[in-house]
Amino acid sequence: MAENRDFGYVTGMTDATYDNLTLLGNPGAMPANPDEARLERVPNPHAGRDYVVRFTAPEFTSLCPVTGQPDFAHLVLDYVPGEWLVESKSLKFLLGSFRNHGAFHEECTVTIARRVEQAIVPRWLRIGGYWYPRGGMPIDVYYQSGPSPDGVWVPDQGVAPYRGR
Repeated sequence: MAENRDFGYVTGMTDATYDNLTLLGNPGAMPANPDEARLERVPNPHAGRDYVVRFTAPEFTSLCPVTGQPDFAHLVLDYVPGEWLVESKSLKFLLGSFRNHGAFHEECTVTIARRVEQAIVPRWLRIGGYWYPRGGMPIDVYYQSGPSPDGVWVPDQGVAPYRGR
């Protein structure tokens, strides 16, 4: 166990804590599709405390499943962790695996949320998928696992309604 000298407590994070990770610190190829992507997790050193973690992906891409044309989105994923945190490199690979994958906006957005829920079992999660227009119409997709825990500051996602983002 590692001692955190700043706070005087033992975090439990040792080199062995990361033995199960396959991507962090290793070279890796982008998965060909979301089914091949492995979402990894690490222990939350502050389990028992509620706080919000935010990932922002302003250049998310996927393909229209009908036309094969590219779709672009600004994704904002917020969660209150439980025992686990999302390992960020594996999340980047999951998001990147959609680049050549055909799926509607709703499917992409909710699939990402559900994959994170399955991997880390957060206390709370929400995702905003702010999709750029195709055919002159933007589509924004929102998913939330339930009400946010009491006392947790959850900031606005900071993406304005579409006006030529």
